[in-house]
Amino acid sequence: MNKILELREKRAKAWDMAKQFLDAKRGENGLLSAEDTATYEKMEADVVNLGKEIERLERQATIDAELARATSTPIMTKPEARGGIDKIGRASEEYKTSFWNAMRVKSPLPAVYDALQIGTDSEGGFLVPDEFEKTLVQALEEENIFRQLAKIIQTSSGDRKIPVVATKGNASWIDEEGAFPESDDSFGQISIGAYKLGTMIKVSEELLNDSVFDIEGYISTEFARRIGTKEEEAFFTGDGKGKPTGILDNTGGANVGVTTAGATTMTADELIDLFYSLRAPYRKKAVWLVNDTTIKAIRKLKDNQGQYLWQPSLTAGTPDMILGRPVKTSSYMPTIAAGAKSVAFGDFGYYWIADRQGRSFKKLSELYAATGQVGFLASQRVDGKLVLAEAVQVLKHKAS
Repeated sequence: MNKILELREKRAKAWDMAKQFLDAKRGENGLLSAEDTATYEKMEADVVNLGKEIERLERQATIDAELARATSTPIMTKPEARGGIDKIGRASEEYKTSFWNAMRVKSPLPAVYDALQIGTDSEGGFLVPDEFEKTLVQALEEENIFRQLAKIIQTSSGDRKIPVVATKGNASWIDEEGAFPESDDSFGQISIGAYKLGTMIKVSEELLNDSVFDIEGYISTEFARRIGTKEEEAFFTGDGKGKPTGILDNTGGANVGVTTAGATTMTADELIDLFYSLRAPYRKKAVWLVNDTTIKAIRKLKDNQGQYLWQPSLTAGTPDMILGRPVKTSSYMPTIAAGAKSVAFGDFGYYWIADRQGRSFKKLSELYAATGQVGFLASQRVDGKLVLAEAVQVLKHKAS
């Protein structure tokens, strides 16, 4: 932890030096010479690399803490006879054992098939055990920035109607003995469905038959990596046609809070305008979402008092800030370009991700037998929508 704190202080000093260099070398026209630009970009790259090293050390510290945890709990009370609660359905131990036996062997015993009947998927294959499904969801959250910010709900059917306030009623001043005016809220509805997302995972027969091989861990990691990538892309840029509706979609996405004056530039005033285009109640939990390359441009911007908008974090576990609110980066946010929506700011808890319960696996024993492999079709059903457009505002660049 001391090393992390040392690097954070070093990064802060390096950033201060870069800002001082930038201020000192700007000419009367506000521009840098080619030589000074190269020097500044080298200083900025050092700041970025220090940030990446801090993130690596923090991840290592998290893993070390996890590995150091006790693997069992000491018995502090006298043993007593008590009846446990039997788990049923896909949560039962029998189902879990039968499921993974079926994934490993070519011809499961009839008893295995009998136990799996409760998890038979309507489209073939079997629904994964409950505990493994929780592991998959946790792995998806680690791979997917949007799942860390959005509200996640579970659905058991294809559609779910979400009531949304369309217009709000008002209070009025009333004369003594006057009648109360009618002023009701009106409600609209947003429908969240379940789009199918799938992938195929291939495992060699040798690995599959090896009892030491952690098939659960391998499949959950691969599933989360592949599915998480496609989910993340859809939550940002999806058009709602066969996939979730992303926050950048022109129809069901976020409101455009600010349109820049330049097609390939942005100013500090425009970012401040975007900040205040979001209503105060949403700003309390608001987060900035940008591309890594956009941060490079924002780091050079100052407010009217000459203070840089971007504020590097000095405290472990605390994110970098812009105007006092945390910054998250994603490769699926567009880069600065004409007509692009390069910055999103808002409370992303109003983006709802609907997971339909029951991830499904189907084993393909014969299709890849010639190459000594076994295929697994893995699929899930998910949808995502911004249920309140005003909760997120985006900065859009002027079209050229």
